[in-house]
Amino acid sequence: MNILLTGGMGYIGSHTAALLASAGHRVHIYDNLCNSNIGTLDRIQKIASQVIGFTEGDVRDTEKLTKVLRDEKIDAVIHLSGLKAVGESSQKPIEYYANNVQGSISLIQAMQAVGINTLVFSSSATVYGDPVYLPYDEDHPTNPTNPYGRNKLQVEEILRDLSASDSSWRIGCLRYFNPVGAHETGLIGEDPNGIPNNLMPVIGQVVNGKLPLLNIFGDDYETHDGTGKRDYIHVMDLAEGHLATLIWLQSNLGCHTFNLGTGSSYSVLDLLNRFEEASGQKIPRQVVERRPGDLPEYYAKADKAEKVLGWKTKKTLSDICNSSWLWIKNSKKS
Repeated sequence: MNILLTGGMGYIGSHTAALLASAGHRVHIYDNLCNSNIGTLDRIQKIASQVIGFTEGDVRDTEKLTKVLRDEKIDAVIHLSGLKAVGESSQKPIEYYANNVQGSISLIQAMQAVGINTLVFSSSATVYGDPVYLPYDEDHPTNPTNPYGRNKLQVEEILRDLSASDSSWRIGCLRYFNPVGAHETGLIGEDPNGIPNNLMPVIGQVVNGKLPLLNIFGDDYETHDGTGKRDYIHVMDLAEGHLATLIWLQSNLGCHTFNLGTGSSYSVLDLLNRFEEASGQKIPRQVVERRPGDLPEYYAKADKAEKVLGWKTKKTLSDICNSSWLWIKNSKKS
């Protein structure tokens, strides 16, 4: 297949691009580089041993996007572009709606103009909000508690309306849990611009001397060690989920939702301790107040993805930490 990845230079996008290209698909990346680096392209190409097409552009530029879809003879789109910091979304809600919702509408319009009807959408577990029950399954009520989560849910609703209005569409909405880890080569990993919001890149910046210590937000939750527990999924397992969804959509119409998670949870200290074992590094830390809105625990029920897509996670917490450490070491050298 000829596949366009919007936001394909980012963390999840770069790993998905490397996997798809290595599996024999032709990949073209469309990205405005607002939270990524052009140097990532060379590293993806090194992993895949082939040229990866790239266009710098904003997903809201419908005309430019339409031209790329047509010129590159795209068969299917994986839509990963968007702003993604939960806290920032509350500070800049209009910017988030403009990028994430307006950008998705622009992409749909471009696809309609060219006659492409296969789409995998990068959604999020944040659409669920506070748990009514755990683990979250796809039937759990959706009640996002921040603009970022509402962005994702609104795009899902737009896609369901689109599918209901035009039965030729093949759409997969993938609700991610907590992506972590890096490619086994250590050539690509999570490398956000500015101060990171996620746990593993913060650990990386502490190791590399960019931050003095790691803040642990609360140690008084009702968990085995007092720190919050999350469903950490290796980014390459997540990439495999995109490929499995694309393959399945080739013979299935409609709009479908899948959780991509491990079905279990680890605490902040579980991850931190395992990383220290993998790296031999002691990570300076301090406990600070809980962040508003943080939950004691959440994790996925991913049975539907296994049953329908034939996908399930393979990587362990050790795999996550070993690959992250290799990436962090390589980043320190560069």
